[in-house]
Amino acid sequence: MKVTQFIIVLTFFGFTANSQYVDRTSFRAGLNAGIVTGDFSEAYSLVLGLDLYQHWGISKTIDLGITTGFSNAFGEKQEISAGGALIETKFDNIQFIPVAGSVRFYPTTGVKFGGDVGYAIGVNEGNEGGFYYRPSLGIDLNNGTTELNVSYLAVNGDIPYNSVLFGLLFLF
Repeated sequence: MKVTQFIIVLTFFGFTANSQYVDRTSFRAGLNAGIVTGDFSEAYSLVLGLDLYQHWGISKTIDLGITTGFSNAFGEKQEISAGGALIETKFDNIQFIPVAGSVRFYPTTGVKFGGDVGYAIGVNEGNEGGFYYRPSLGIDLNNGTTELNVSYLAVNGDIPYNSVLFGLLFLF
């Protein structure tokens, strides 16, 4: 009889432990848009990008993953007055491809915060890239198949590059 009770108790605990785990393993892809801040804000305004993530749920409240994508800050035309002459200059676009690790925490259902840390590869000429980090806050929409998020992207290279982004991710 004791063996049967032990098996019943063990089975109950197995189902209970399994019900605590939420498998959020998924591929995510989306778009982001935002504004440039900091040193580059006068020469660049609009940022558009693509985000690609692969996340694995390691517990009920934590996901770990990898990320990459593409970010493009559009250069603007500026007029500079020098010695009575008007000079017009056009700034080239700034482009990055991040390669990073990613972590997300789920304090409650449908809300997540976390960040990405890695290296941003500079794509355009003269862009050396640099240390990349991107804290973010997300809210699930459509039963978790879509995410609306806000993030702060920073690349610490020769000259620090920063932007504030709003994104929409789709989970596959």
